Amino acid sequence: MNPIKKEKDELRALYLEKRRNMDAGEKSCRDEAICRAALGLISFRYAEFVLLYAATDDEIDVSEIAEAAWKSGKKVAFPRCEKVSHTMTYHFVSSLDELKVDSYGIREPSPDAPVYDPAVETGSAVCFVPGLLYDKSGYRLGYGKGFYDRYLSEFSGCKIGVVYSDYVMPEVPRGRYDVSLDVLLTEKGVKPIRKP
Repeated sequence: MNPIKKEKDELRALYLEKRRNMDAGEKSCRDEAICRAALGLISFRYAEFVLLYAATDDEIDVSEIAEAAWKSGKKVAFPRCEKVSHTMTYHFVSSLDELKVDSYGIREPSPDAPVYDPAVETGSAVCFVPGLLYDKSGYRLGYGKGFYDRYLSEFSGCKIGVVYSDYVMPEVPRGRYDVSLDVLLTEKGVKPIRKP
């Protein structure tokens, strides 16, 4: 097995278990603090398009960000994953109720919902990216499928990593296709990433 993949898999198993064992009350408080911090981001305040994710039970819940974005007149999109090609497209929705559970247990927009196309929608955009672990250089350890790395390599807006502060490491193992994000968003606030 590739040594980087082996190291990623071991870290993934360890931190997934840790996150699943987090007290529900503590998780709720930390998630709310992350959403509050997001609303103070200049890139969020000025964004016309907000790309979010529908959290699973053990991911950081960012639904408050969606509600705030709709309230301030922004367009909000959620991803649909193509399992065969491992690609992802974002589709606009106007309510969380429009998301339906897919075969993997992930809530997604309808394939008929309008697609966010950055070539057409040229206004400023932010993408909130889930991750299990991040490092101080903005690299993430996701769930191993590569959907986000493929998408983010082509995304020119502000890329925001959503993570608990104690899940930020000095360095995560990375491969050549891994993409560094612009900002880390934790329950303790916002950390811009300094690019070399």
